[in-house]
Amino acid sequence: MNKSELIRTLAEETDLPFEDASLVVNTFFDAMKESLIAGERIEIRGFGSFKIKEYEGYAGRNPKTGESVDVVPKRLPFFRAGKELKEFINQ
Repeated sequence: MNKSELIRTLAEETDLPFEDASLVVNTFFDAMKESLIAGERIEIRGFGSFKIKEYEGYAGRNPKTGESVDVVPKRLPFFRAGKELKEFINQ
């Protein structure tokens, strides 16, 4: 399922106009992005949690040329599925 399919499903199941469903989904995702950028953890009970993991920079190698490359530090989003979601998927 992609974002537009999610919007369409929300619109169909709640009898919302497509534009309103789109606003709801976009507002939800924007709020999640802003929380993660602020360093906050997001927990959706029964589904899972999102957080940012920070990785230090390191010296790596280009596998093609063998040349040394500096890999910059980075922050990446991380999702951990909740217990209920895992159980639901493995029924």
